[in-house]
Formats: sequence, C-alpha cells, structure tokens
Amino acid sequence: MSQNFKTIFSYLTWPGLLITCSVITAIGFHMGHPIIAFNIAYAFLIGSLLKLEQVMPHEEAWNESDGQFWPNIFHTLSSKGTVQGLLAFGGILGLYSIITPLSEPGYGIWPREEWPLVAQIILGLVTAEFGLYWAHRVAHEFHPIWRFHAVHHSVTRLWIINTGRFHFIDSLISIVLAMAILIALGAPHEVVLWVSFITAFIGMLTHCNVEMRFGPLSWLFNTPELHRWHHSTKIREGNKNYGENLMIWDHLFRSYFREAWRRPPVKIGITEKDMPATFGAQLLWPFKDLGLEFPKKRGLKKQKAV
Repeated sequence: MSQNFKTIFSYLTWPGLLITCSVITAIGFHMGHPIIAFNIAYAFLIGSLLKLEQVMPHEEAWNESDGQFWPNIFHTLSSKGTVQGLLAFGGILGLYSIITPLSEPGYGIWPREEWPLVAQIILGLVTAEFGLYWAHRVAHEFHPIWRFHAVHHSVTRLWIINTGRFHFIDSLISIVLAMAILIALGAPHEVVLWVSFITAFIGMLTHCNVEMRFGPLSWLFNTPELHRWHHSTKIREGNKNYGENLMIWDHLFRSYFREAWRRPPVKIGITEKDMPATFGAQLLWPFKDLGLEFPKKRGLKKQKAV
C-alpha cells in the first residue's frame, strides 16, 4: 500500500464509514424497519473498525491489552444496553408514543411540516447536543458527578471496546438531558431515533484506534482527533472538547481545543490512583468519596485527571 493511498484513505475513512452507516439506516427507515437497519449498520461499523485498528492503528501501544476487556464489555451492557436501551428506546420513546399530546404534529414548537427531514435531523443534533454538552462538562467540573465519569476516563488506551465504558449513572444523566430537550420541543419520533442512531455511530468512531485525518471536519464534528485530546491527563487539554457529536457548543462556550501541529498524547487516563480493576468494584468506586465542593479552574485537586 503506497503512502499516497494511505493518506487519501485516512481522509476518507471517517466520513465514509459514517455515511455508509447512515445510508444503511435510511434504507431501514424507508422499508419500515429502522431498528433492524441500525443494528446491521452498527455491526458493520464494529467489524470495520476492529479490522482497521489492526491494519492501520493510530497508536501501536493502544493495541496492547490493558486487562480491561471484560469490565469494558460489562459497562457497555449496563450503560448502553440497560440505560439507553430500556430507558431511551423502551422508556422515553415508549412514553412518547403513549402520551397523546407528544405524538400529535401540533405539539411543541418543532418545525415538523415546515422543514424537510434532513433539516430536522440537523436541528435535532444541535439541540440534543446542548444537553449532551452540559451533562459532559458538569461531569468534569463538579466533583460528585466526576466520580462517575472518571470510570470512563480511567482507560489507558482508546479503542472501540471501551466506547461504552460508562458508569450507568453517568450515561443516565446524559441521555435524559439530551432526549428531554428533543421531546419537550416536540421533535418527531423519527428525528429522535435518527439523533440516537447518529450518536451511537459517532461515539464508536470517536473512540477507535484508527489512523485517520480530518482537516476541517474536526472544526464541525467530534472526531477521534479531538476526543484523544479530551482524554489527556493534562487539564488544559482534557477539560475541553465536551461535544458528543458536534462542536458547536464548544466553540460558543470556549471549550474547543485542537493543536493541529502536534499529535494528541499517548498517555491518557486519570491521576486518581485507586480506580479498581474489576467491573463490580468500579460500579461502587464513585460512591467512596462524594463531596459537594466545586472545582477550581476546571479541576479539583482530587480531580487532576479528565
């Protein structure tokens, strides 16, 4: 494989995978089976990234085992599977279809009929991002919530298996804030689904250990490049880039960070030394030291890591 081909491929990988997954999902919506299509697209994305992490890793060192494979899997099942699956799809979306006013086209201020679906999806991403942004930022800057979010940041390498490594309470806060905004505004069921699906795709891409190049995409979207800075142990780098999908609120609230002239750090994680190695102990760890003090300069002395 020539160097020129590798360079071109590295620019095409991120948008190509996201577009492919979106097209598969769109076909599913057209055929009346969006959930099935999403799962097919998600499986395709997982398989593609697992292969690419071996063929063209961003950091060779991140392909070495950190002993956290099973805790990562169990956190994914508890946070993504239970909280997002049962609450977001079975709970919020279920209530959405049951409560009549929320199901009627005239509910809320959402431009259902006035805007084409693509424009509504973009609006949905921007508005949901506001909730995701502040849930994420508070998780870094308010110590009691940081304790739960630190479980995610305690990893020492990034790869797709720790995409879903979130304490279920951390995940619960984020999903409720994001979905509540959409439903309160009267967003259609289809828009809420699209926002959920795109968030899942970008979340997987964000954590992958694949060598990619982004150019101006990193100004608009939360790319792996930006998220690698976010996992830095240095506060000036790590307490930045809070966006889940889009970077609009990071630009507006001055938390965007990117130094394109150097690579993001290889050393990532948290400075707390007492994070246990097992899934069960990690679930209990946040409750050990819950204080109600606010951090100084975006980080407590206890929370020097992000």
